[in-house]
Amino acid sequence: MKLEVVEKYDSIIQHSDLVSRDLSWLRFNERVLDQSKKSHRSVFEKLKFLAITASNLDEFFMIRVGSLYNYLDYDKERVDYSGLREEPFKAKLMNDSHIFHQAQHEHFTKTIMPELQEQGVVLCNISKLTEKEQEKVQDYFIKAIYPMLTPMVYDGYRTFPILMNKLLVFGVVTTSPGDRQDMRKMSFVQIPANIPRFFEIEREDSLLLIPIEEVIRENIISLFRNVDIEGITLFRITRNGDFTLEESEDMDANFLEEVKRKLMERKSGRVVKIEIEEGYSKWMMNSLLERWNLKMDSVFLIKRESLIDFTGLWQIVGNKKFRERLPQIPDPVKPLSYQDEGVADIFDVLKEKDILLHHPYNNIDSILDLIEKASEDPDVMAIKMTIYRLAKESRITKALLKAAENGKHVSVLFEVKARFDEENNIREAKKLQKAGCFVIYGISHLKTHTKLLLIVKRDGGEITRYVHLGSGNYNEDTARLYTDIGLMTTNETLANDVSEFFNVITGHSMPSQYQNLITAPRDMRNQLIEYIEKEAENARKGLPSGIFIKVNSLEDSEIIYALYRASQSGVTIKLIVRGICCIRPGRVGLSENIEVLSIVGDFLEHSRIYYFHNNGDTRTYAGSADMMVRSFDKRLEALFKVESPLLEKQLMNILAYNLKDNVNAYVMQEDGTYLAKHPVGDEPEFNVHREFFNLDAENVVQVKLVD
Repeated sequence: MKLEVVEKYDSIIQHSDLVSRDLSWLRFNERVLDQSKKSHRSVFEKLKFLAITASNLDEFFMIRVGSLYNYLDYDKERVDYSGLREEPFKAKLMNDSHIFHQAQHEHFTKTIMPELQEQGVVLCNISKLTEKEQEKVQDYFIKAIYPMLTPMVYDGYRTFPILMNKLLVFGVVTTSPGDRQDMRKMSFVQIPANIPRFFEIEREDSLLLIPIEEVIRENIISLFRNVDIEGITLFRITRNGDFTLEESEDMDANFLEEVKRKLMERKSGRVVKIEIEEGYSKWMMNSLLERWNLKMDSVFLIKRESLIDFTGLWQIVGNKKFRERLPQIPDPVKPLSYQDEGVADIFDVLKEKDILLHHPYNNIDSILDLIEKASEDPDVMAIKMTIYRLAKESRITKALLKAAENGKHVSVLFEVKARFDEENNIREAKKLQKAGCFVIYGISHLKTHTKLLLIVKRDGGEITRYVHLGSGNYNEDTARLYTDIGLMTTNETLANDVSEFFNVITGHSMPSQYQNLITAPRDMRNQLIEYIEKEAENARKGLPSGIFIKVNSLEDSEIIYALYRASQSGVTIKLIVRGICCIRPGRVGLSENIEVLSIVGDFLEHSRIYYFHNNGDTRTYAGSADMMVRSFDKRLEALFKVESPLLEKQLMNILAYNLKDNVNAYVMQEDGTYLAKHPVGDEPEFNVHREFFNLDAENVVQVKLVD
């Protein structure tokens, strides 16, 4: 894009009160890439974060850029928060994406590859191998790869093949001997996803990694016998995975089949991005651009010394040889409110007190044990829960199947619209349904994102309801890597609220109000704005006030403008927003009292905490909801109030620790950029992802957010 055009767009963007969601997302991925550049990290950690940026970028193009193309392709109007219309915004987005793409590859070639070589790991092509090693590679190609390759020609007699999303593809331009140049043909060879990305050769002092595309390139002539090869080009496409404008209006008729159909469509959605190696065939490129209705700004060029698709780097990160060179996560510690974890019976403990779990610092096993005990306990009558994402070998599914076998009533809402987990969720849900569980496959026009568990147990002559409410998924795999909050309780008020909410989900019920739950899509936005406005009112009266919020994303404009008004009234507002943040902090006359911090480090920050000072009568909530339009309007969400003094202090301390971090923290600037936070002077390092393993109860009970 020309410099004057960039400057014009940047000027419009900076005049807006709101930061673009998509541009903010790119800034988030820059922070992830920055983790890959940290000098204290090993090269294998750097590889991990680079691979994460690649996965993030794939999803960004599939969903966010895909959504933008829905507006462009269907001639729908859209004005971004930046103030730009569809075409100018696409130009700006692609320009920034190219800058990020260049930064990724420069980091890989100039920093990571040399550091890998220092560790005895060498990426190389076949020409660098010994004759014996080349024979080994050749044998692997003949036996394991060649039978899986299928050349697909496109000409006047055969239709254009469907090239799969995110697979490496060779485009081969050929002519028959004696044919004119205008008789050339285009063929495609897709590299199947189940072939390892690198062929590994061990030497005494090093490990050689030969990219699988180089193995195929060396032998591709065997697929095109007795024809002339004019050009061989490696490329990869990303397809639209967003269906916002194409949702069927009669999804209730057969909702499960509709989801399955969408999964099939995702495989052939419109192309939104081409990654291609330098030296490509211009004739082929022009043909692809015309077929897919793309411009050159959607083409991302990769130098031959780099790699297409950094997600393949997970093969190196996951290699057992390098496991010890990745940082070891400390063993989980016992929750402050459950020091007798693993000894006392959890049902007995919960009748006496509430338990707050903070993952991964506290083990998810307490929740799993609760469900597994419930599945076996003859006094447990019913188990109800919502499921968004599960581990591949889930203890949850096994426990629920056992509960059904034992004659208990089991109700499960499986959200089959959980993006990229749809197939796994459908498979697990069918298992439960066959076992006699009452299974709901989501609610057609809403995504069920709330995390709730209700266990109904007969205790002598009484009935006790055991409840778990959380910010994260019932997934024992991600619970080791995501920071999340979970409350386990027998509190009757919350138990009533959760019972009512399950009735809404599984039946036809609209309770007038909840006592300690704030739910979406009905009440959440308005309730949060009411709390924000109360803080503003207190500030205007000279009373103590303060808003401290930790979420993954902040995008809803009504919430943002409420926070602006509160800032202008003198309320101290401190926001910890990991990813997308559309608010502008520190703008004169608009948001001087707003500070925004982002924590990006070894763990994925996933917990949501809302704290309103309320003149000392504090309101502290946790739950599954971010401050986004989709959370408030298109999802079933729940925030739960934490009333136990110790547990509330724990949530306040999580906020305080995050604000204190000077290792993983980035401070958002008024223009939407971020600066890494570092220790000042003799200030010691404070790494929130390590400090929670050493939590001191004394410090927790003394925490204050507002003086």
